[in-house]
Amino acid sequence: MNRINVFTFGCAKNLYDSEILMGKIQQTGYEIVHEKELIENDIVIVNTCGFINDAKQESVDAILEFVEKKKEGIINNVLVFGCLSERYKLELQREIPEITDFFGVFSFDEIIKAIEPSIKIPKGYSRKLSTPSHYAYLKISDGCDQKCSFCAIPLIKGKHKSVEISNLIEEAHWLAERGVKELILVSQDTSSYGLDIYGKRKIVELVSGILEINELDWIRLHYLYPTGLPLELIDQIASEKRICKYIDLPFQHISSNVLKAMRRNFNSAKTYKLIEEIKKRLPEASLRTTLLVGHPGESDEDFEELCDFVRQVEFDRLGVFEYSDEDGTFAFQMKDKVGRHQIKERAAIIMNIQQQIAEKKNKALVGKKLKVLIDRNDGDYYVGRTEFDSPEVDNEVLIKSKDILKTGEFYFVEVTGYAFHDLYAKVVVND
Repeated sequence: MNRINVFTFGCAKNLYDSEILMGKIQQTGYEIVHEKELIENDIVIVNTCGFINDAKQESVDAILEFVEKKKEGIINNVLVFGCLSERYKLELQREIPEITDFFGVFSFDEIIKAIEPSIKIPKGYSRKLSTPSHYAYLKISDGCDQKCSFCAIPLIKGKHKSVEISNLIEEAHWLAERGVKELILVSQDTSSYGLDIYGKRKIVELVSGILEINELDWIRLHYLYPTGLPLELIDQIASEKRICKYIDLPFQHISSNVLKAMRRNFNSAKTYKLIEEIKKRLPEASLRTTLLVGHPGESDEDFEELCDFVRQVEFDRLGVFEYSDEDGTFAFQMKDKVGRHQIKERAAIIMNIQQQIAEKKNKALVGKKLKVLIDRNDGDYYVGRTEFDSPEVDNEVLIKSKDILKTGEFYFVEVTGYAFHDLYAKVVVND
């Protein structure tokens, strides 16, 4: 049999989908790997991202590169699925005719049939983890009911669809039994979890169920949409030691003018009030946000207000997206577009402000003791994370140690130095 080699682009939710597909394929008897160096006769499956232009281009570039490998006889075939393929299947077929198989986001069975038409499709839950064995993602819902002007996700994934609590608890048990210590809950809108199937927000109840799994040391929540965020969840995070004190709120902007244009159902006053409430209930929280610059109609005054917001709040973690004109979205039809050069300039300004904040916060940690989870060994350093940092997207702690540190284990370290994204530390007590 040919080996199957899966390559994933985009967010953690895409990675979760790749793992589900890999689990299914593995049950059929095929050898399947994730993003390994190509070998002769590999069948490559590309899980694409269709969120913004840069991400779409990255996926297209990868597809074209694999097409060349196929022409050179290095690999056997290329199959494409995921968000980009879901939304632009006809265009991709026309532009890249060398690829005969483009599939939608959830077309797992069809992909398996394309590999081998006579194959028997496996039933039931299956998953092959691609992350280090000590952490994993749990996708609690998909799709989105929000109407953000700039976002194409509802066009790709459809309406918000929660997974039943019982199924998620069962999957969390499955992961814990395989050594997972950090469970990261992901969705498009975690705040709305349960609304569609229970008629009310059920994220607190879901987390309570997961907390009963004692093998899980850290539970982390991503993508808490500001509108409808249950404050009981903040209280739950404050009271439970095993829930990471990590609040990921994608505010996108602070100007009420821009937020209205974005159709965010949130304004400046509500934003500041929510942040104040979170800090009151959970003073030690690490606040993470993402911002979007260059939305149609964003004036110099709006942008200056955004800069002041970043300076005032001093987020612990912050990322910036440059506005991307996505066809089919509400913003695509809007006038008063901001120039591409200006958008890039504004993104750079925000990140420069955040860099100064991050360096100040990291400097204040020198001499402090922190608990870290070791992710890997990289050259001269062991690389770990605190509960305030999610894998791939946040800060890391670089540790020099004469003793061997075990991947997937917790250690106490003392911070000895800092940089923009990283802390330097030494082990003081083994937990």
